[in-house]
Amino acid sequence: MRPQHEAPDAYLHGLFSLSGRTALVTGGSSGIGYAMAEAIGRAGAAVVIVARRRAELAASLSTLREHGVRADAISADLGDAAGLQRVIDEAASPFGEIDILVNAAGNNIRRPMGELTGEDYATTMRVNITAPYTLGQHFGPRMAARGWGRIINIGSQQSISAFGDSGAYGVSKAAVAGLSRSQAEAWSRDGVCANTVIPGFVLTPLTAPAQAVPGRVEALAARSMLGRNGLPADFTGIAVLLAGDGAAYITGQAICVDGGFSVH
Repeated sequence: MRPQHEAPDAYLHGLFSLSGRTALVTGGSSGIGYAMAEAIGRAGAAVVIVARRRAELAASLSTLREHGVRADAISADLGDAAGLQRVIDEAASPFGEIDILVNAAGNNIRRPMGELTGEDYATTMRVNITAPYTLGQHFGPRMAARGWGRIINIGSQQSISAFGDSGAYGVSKAAVAGLSRSQAEAWSRDGVCANTVIPGFVLTPLTAPAQAVPGRVEALAARSMLGRNGLPADFTGIAVLLAGDGAAYITGQAICVDGGFSVH
């Protein structure tokens, strides 16, 4: 009798399909957040994206739906306590309980350390670490109670090293990596994997100020082992992997998706 082989598409479906899952993606209207939201949605999950700007949010929601993604959106400023609470209150309404949390929203106040104001620091922390922490504190235990969940936090090169006026931004992104480890320690035994994705220099609206510095884009591309800067599309594969069953033994990690940028 010839051996029975599972069809490749069925095998890959078991590893990477997100059908039946629901994802919440902050910063989901542009850049890495949108790319991850689209990838997770096209892999089968229903997706709720969060962002401040209503026009960009509506456009991204429309594009997701054009790709056949079951999608909804919440307009909220995660630096505002009321906005953050609204996300918590409304996230599960469109498609049910959240199985996958992607914390991609962030701000990027980059000035020399001695020039940062108290408000610069407070604003950075509210968006970059307090919001991911608070969302994790709400959704993480619920995932654990159901026995399955994924948390993907977006870090930065500043999560692991100083890099050009890191300042308060660097403090917040180092904290994000620590947050993933703490979440993994708390909930991995209950089926919830938490990890940090560390980009290199990626051409997104968030990095527009750095892109405007003459020669900066070229210099940063040259530092990468691939000889180019990152694009949002470079984060689709890692999003699908970390969001699904194929990553069941990956937790508490800081995974660099940076074209070799951090190796130097």
